[in-house]
Amino acid sequence: MATVIAKTGIRREQGWLYFLDRQGDVSRVRMQRSGRRVPKGRQKVARTRIDREEGWLYFIDKRGNVCKVKMKRSRRRGAARRKAARPARRKTSARRKPARKTARRKTARKKPARRRTAARRRPTRRRARR
Repeated sequence: MATVIAKTGIRREQGWLYFLDRQGDVSRVRMQRSGRRVPKGRQKVARTRIDREEGWLYFIDKRGNVCKVKMKRSRRRGAARRKAARPARRKTSARRKPARKTARRKTARKKPARRRTAARRRPTRRRARR
């Protein structure tokens, strides 16, 4: 479950993306919609000055409060596990030659002749003489 950090009571408007910025305040930016250009810049909605902790996910809930949840995995811990789990590579001095592929015979097939139908013929233009 998420724990509420700050009760801001923000009312969300449609077409805006709400997030926690680097200073720890709640900000919003315009969402991009199918090819339309979006004006750059963000607006501060609420000043909270939250200090972030590593390994936690911060978000704004349905009621407009700032909440945090423990992340399932953290990057540093996962990277250390992956390195330790990898077996060491053996160095081989002699490489094997790849197996020879047998050549397949291609059977020559004749393509059927294209029929010229009335729909495919181009109409000839005749110039009127003066």
